[in-house]
Amino acid sequence: MLSNYYTVKQQGTDEITIQKSRFIANVKRVESEEEAQEFIQSIKKKHRDATHNCSAYMIGETDHIQKANDDGEPSGTAGVPMLEVLKKKGLKDTAVVVTRYFGGIKLGAGGLIRAYGSATTQGIKTTGIVRRELMQGVSVTVEYTLLGKLENEVRQQSKYILEDMQYLENVAFRIYVKTEETDAFQEWITELTNAQAKLELLDQKYVEIEVEDTPS
Repeated sequence: MLSNYYTVKQQGTDEITIQKSRFIANVKRVESEEEAQEFIQSIKKKHRDATHNCSAYMIGETDHIQKANDDGEPSGTAGVPMLEVLKKKGLKDTAVVVTRYFGGIKLGAGGLIRAYGSATTQGIKTTGIVRRELMQGVSVTVEYTLLGKLENEVRQQSKYILEDMQYLENVAFRIYVKTEETDAFQEWITELTNAQAKLELLDQKYVEIEVEDTPS
């Protein structure tokens, strides 16, 4: 499993107009090629009266599934520049469909490439991007006398995510830390509580962190 990667939030849409042509970008997170194709077909059905419904998607930890479709636009002027935006931003498990309603003015190959690329970029910006960090769950159980101290310290450490607390005979914290920082976290807790905490490793899962954009 990847320690972290970028993808889009669940789904979004936006629209730009260039030389009277409407370019509507629909963006969705997908986990399989089947899901990507279902998404593309749903947009085509919704915009069956459009001039073109061009698409691109990139799926898998190693981006082993990459597809682009010009849907009637000149070869290489729509799907490929859309896919290039996904590659440049390093977005995994992401599908984009850009619908075009022709406005009567031809844009030429260069104009189409810029238009489809811009529409894709705008659609992704509106949908939003997240960085998914693989984190290790750790259960930290302490007596109530250590509750305030531990909670304050954990909350102040923004790199640690306090998911929940259970108030039973003792207090059990469920905390997620970056997998590579698990040992350091356990040592920190042990020192902080003078070895009075009971530590137990839980599940690993991806935690989503919103970002403005991906490093390019």
